[in-house]
Amino acid sequence: MSRVVLEGLEFHARHGVYDTEGVLGARFVVDAELYYDFAGLPDELSAAVNYAAVYAAIQEEVTGKRHQLIEVLADRIARRILSDQPGLARVTVRVHKPFAPLPGVFRDVYAELTLEQSVP
Repeated sequence: MSRVVLEGLEFHARHGVYDTEGVLGARFVVDAELYYDFAGLPDELSAAVNYAAVYAAIQEEVTGKRHQLIEVLADRIARRILSDQPGLARVTVRVHKPFAPLPGVFRDVYAELTLEQSVP
């Protein structure tokens, strides 16, 4: 299976459990792996997954409604992408919260979810 990857999409948003996260917000980083068979694809956007539209959907989900959990945000993004792009077979979404309010030194915290397209 082939894939297109959108990596390191950065947004300022207000997700989190604590009140200060809702007031101040923080940086969130999203990766999306878009799986579909594009071997032999004609050189036309209408035949492919429109990753500009995927970016716009991710931006809307991240900067729109506030969620307490990045796990819920990852789920919303993955389901939205699959709904908007019926040509996808599968999507993997990672929502990074590199400045999560944790008591210690760490590089990153992220939630990752892989969903497959429902077969009607």
